[in-house]
Amino acid sequence: MVAMEQQIEQKYEQLGGILRSMGKVVVAFSGGVDSAFLLKAALEYLGKDNVLAITADSETYPEREKYEAIELAKELGAHHEVIHTSELNIPGYAENPTNRCYFCKNSLFDHLIPIAEARGYVNVVFGAIADDLGEHRPGLQAAHEQGVRAPLLEAGIKKSEIRHLSRKFGLRTWDKPSFACLSSRIPYGEMITAHKLSMIDQAEDFLIQLGFRQVRVRQHDTLARIEVPASELAEVLAVADTVHAKLKEIGYAYVTLDLKGYRSGSLNEVLAPEQQSIKAVAGLS
Repeated sequence: MVAMEQQIEQKYEQLGGILRSMGKVVVAFSGGVDSAFLLKAALEYLGKDNVLAITADSETYPEREKYEAIELAKELGAHHEVIHTSELNIPGYAENPTNRCYFCKNSLFDHLIPIAEARGYVNVVFGAIADDLGEHRPGLQAAHEQGVRAPLLEAGIKKSEIRHLSRKFGLRTWDKPSFACLSSRIPYGEMITAHKLSMIDQAEDFLIQLGFRQVRVRQHDTLARIEVPASELAEVLAVADTVHAKLKEIGYAYVTLDLKGYRSGSLNEVLAPEQQSIKAVAGLS
């Protein structure tokens, strides 16, 4: 246990060295576990006046997440701005190809890099982590192409280690459920629309209000496939009538519960194995 703690501390010190070498940074800040931890580290190692957190508000980003990001940045004492973007206006995005996240991240960096350059910030950084190398993450390719840095990934820091240090540092995001944009609830090849995103947002918000923290509503045409941790399946069934009625009201014709439970990126399960790893494509192997 002591050796593990020392290893984590060494990684955090390595992260500090990476950040200090950058001088001034713009942090792509979603308010999630990873970007909150990255922002905290950047503030500690670089100082408040050398860090700017920017949150992109769009159709794929729930209102509750935006307001939480605003509150988190305030708690951390960071300079913070919210900019408005629209993934649906990006050519090729709404068609929902398997590399959809490439278009999203590429557009995000297209917004952040000019801001950084205009204000004298040397680098744009985002919260990719070591775990991402083994998953389908086209956004890493966009970052590689645009010269955007991922300090947590460079330091080899994993999600479990981020949660451990976040708890130690008193960050309330230490046990926050994983989050991904609302477009990730729609199967590849199915058109993404503002209406679909709104339905998903309403459905997930309702389930969160019922007390389910880690939840996904995957939308398959007019069918909603609910994912919660396997240990909570019985709890959903206990309020099945209430959930069914609300999701029908939102616009779903059918409401189902995934018996395998929640798993990150479940819509990637249909991809061929070579599409599920981004290491070689991103130049990060």
